[in-house]
Amino acid sequence: MDFFKYIHAVGTGVKGNRDLSFDESKDLMKQMLDRSVPNEQIAAFLLGWRLKPETTTEFRGVVEASEAYVKKSRVENSLELGYPFDGKVNNPYIFPLVAKVLEDSKLNLILVGDKLTPAKGGITVKDICTNMPLNKNAYYFDRAEFFKEMSDLTEIRMNLGLRTGLNTIEKLPNVADSEYAITGVFHKPFVQKYVEIYSDKYKRFALIQGNEGTPELFSKGRLWICNNKDVEEIIVDPEHYGINYTKSWDAITLQESLQQIEDPSDEFIKLAKLNAAIYLFVVQRASSIDEGWEMLQ
Repeated sequence: MDFFKYIHAVGTGVKGNRDLSFDESKDLMKQMLDRSVPNEQIAAFLLGWRLKPETTTEFRGVVEASEAYVKKSRVENSLELGYPFDGKVNNPYIFPLVAKVLEDSKLNLILVGDKLTPAKGGITVKDICTNMPLNKNAYYFDRAEFFKEMSDLTEIRMNLGLRTGLNTIEKLPNVADSEYAITGVFHKPFVQKYVEIYSDKYKRFALIQGNEGTPELFSKGRLWICNNKDVEEIIVDPEHYGINYTKSWDAITLQESLQQIEDPSDEFIKLAKLNAAIYLFVVQRASSIDEGWEMLQ
């Protein structure tokens, strides 16, 4: 279909806008990834789509189109961690420490990174993974190598300077063909959206009210476990495990983030163990987070 019809569908205002079908969404995403339309039209669609706003059906179509471009490298016994590509601003990443805690369990953590996307302007997973050695059970995949077409849209998105629907669907490309996945979520209404988009793509799928939208728990929050379409909500409080970590509200530099990972405080190490226990529960190595916690002591 003529791409302008998609712009018209999302960019003519409340009375003129309409939701796109699954097949239309697949087609428009393919056209964007193939760069068969001008950059200005891609930017116009992404802005209008965000304001319309997006539907779950549209997200599913875009995800299905994207899957055809991803060059997969299977990693057995793996958990895909869905991080936002706009990074973390105020706190260090904890996944390098979580990987160390999980080394004996032989659970592999899958990390995906790329250049910074809008709109937070934080430190990215790529910044961490390319500036420090990772444990052998932490696998880093650069999107520029396995999904270049999506990576090449970054410049347009940065010029636009705003979050778009791509921020929602890009975190879980399943490059390692993982059976399990967990991603961070800011707002509870998005839990159901993610469940409808991804629940049939993994053996078990989870979401967590993680720090700065990541799958990393730093303070009391909710974990949602999805088994098929059934969703179980669990409250997780670090204080229950004797953890008294105080997260930061001030911006940190990449060097400060790396330093806190390389020379962690006792509380940060305990927090890493709690996140590891959560991951063991997600991949069904533990029947509960409490059991996972005990396994790691």
